[in-house]
Amino acid sequence: MQPSAITEVLNRPLSQELLARDVTRLAYVARDGTPRAIPIGFLWNGSEIVMCTVKNAPKLPALRHNPAVALTIDTEVHPPKILLIRGRAELDVVEGIPDEYLQMNGTYAMTPEQRVEWEAEVRSLYDGMVRIVVTPTWAKLIDFETTLPSAVEELARRRDERKRGA
Repeated sequence: MQPSAITEVLNRPLSQELLARDVTRLAYVARDGTPRAIPIGFLWNGSEIVMCTVKNAPKLPALRHNPAVALTIDTEVHPPKILLIRGRAELDVVEGIPDEYLQMNGTYAMTPEQRVEWEAEVRSLYDGMVRIVVTPTWAKLIDFETTLPSAVEELARRRDERKRGA
C-alpha cells in the first residue's frame, strides 16, 4: 500500500476518532508459532502507534523474532466502526516511564488527586519500559456504510456486474 493511501485512510475523521481511543488489539506471532491478540493501551502521535509494556513482557521476545504485527481499533456499537492497521514493531527500551505511557492513560476518569497517586505508583513500580512503535504500512477503515470488508466488497462488485449484464 502506498504511503499516500495509508495517510488518506488514517486522516479520515472516523479514523482520527478511532485513533483517539484508549485500547487497540495487538496481533503477533508468539515464539511457539501460535497467534496472539492482546488488548493494549496506545497513543497515536500522528504518524505512529506507540504502546508501552514492561521490560519482561512475554510479547517482547516474539516481537524481536518476528516484528510483523496487526492492530485493530474498533467500537462496541452496531454496526461496528473498525480501523485495521498493519506494520512492523520497533522496540525501544527506555529508562523510567515513557511520556506516551502517561499520556495514553490520561483519558480514564481520574480526579487530579487520583492521577497523582496513580503516577507515583507507576513510577515506583517500573524502573523502565519498552516502547513498541508501529509505523503503519497498510490501513483499512470499515464503517459498513461507505466501506466494507474486502470479501463483502468483492461480493457486492460481482452482484453489481451481474445486474449490469442482465
